[in-house]
Amino acid sequence: MKIGLCGTMSVGKTTLVNALKELPEFKDYITRTERSKELMAMGIPLNTDSTFLGQTVFMAERASELLIDNIITDRTIIDVMSFAQASKSMDWTDKEAFYAYAIRLIREYDYIFYVSPEGVEIEDNGIRETNAEYRDEIDVIIRHILSQQKHRIKNYGVLEGSTEKRIEQMLEALSL
Repeated sequence: MKIGLCGTMSVGKTTLVNALKELPEFKDYITRTERSKELMAMGIPLNTDSTFLGQTVFMAERASELLIDNIITDRTIIDVMSFAQASKSMDWTDKEAFYAYAIRLIREYDYIFYVSPEGVEIEDNGIRETNAEYRDEIDVIIRHILSQQKHRIKNYGVLEGSTEKRIEQMLEALSL
């Protein structure tokens, strides 16, 4: 099964993936977490400065994950689409072309879980954007894409609360 977690930055997606990989229910799963530090070191602009080329690299990473059976990833194509839409460096034509291409990959996920930012403070890891307005902007875009693309999503769930609560919600949704 291909399981993707989507949500704005600093909501606990990576924390959740790291907790899931310790569970016996996911012992046969490969996990992938963000590589922002490495990508930034390569000179790929992140967050509001992201470019068409940079977002293409992020999309390629997400697409490569979709070639793996039994994967849990802390980012989805929807996240990449959202950051591209919010980019200050990309022009509207590139945003539309990117969106039109990326949207075709959504069906590859067996399950997409939206991770709610409700009650989660922004954590500064030295890489991610800590601007609360930008975080909210990304969240609005993600929720809009999810609402518009539900017909492309095989299975969908919302995760809220603590990491432990989110794990319970996932296990219940996946019937594990």
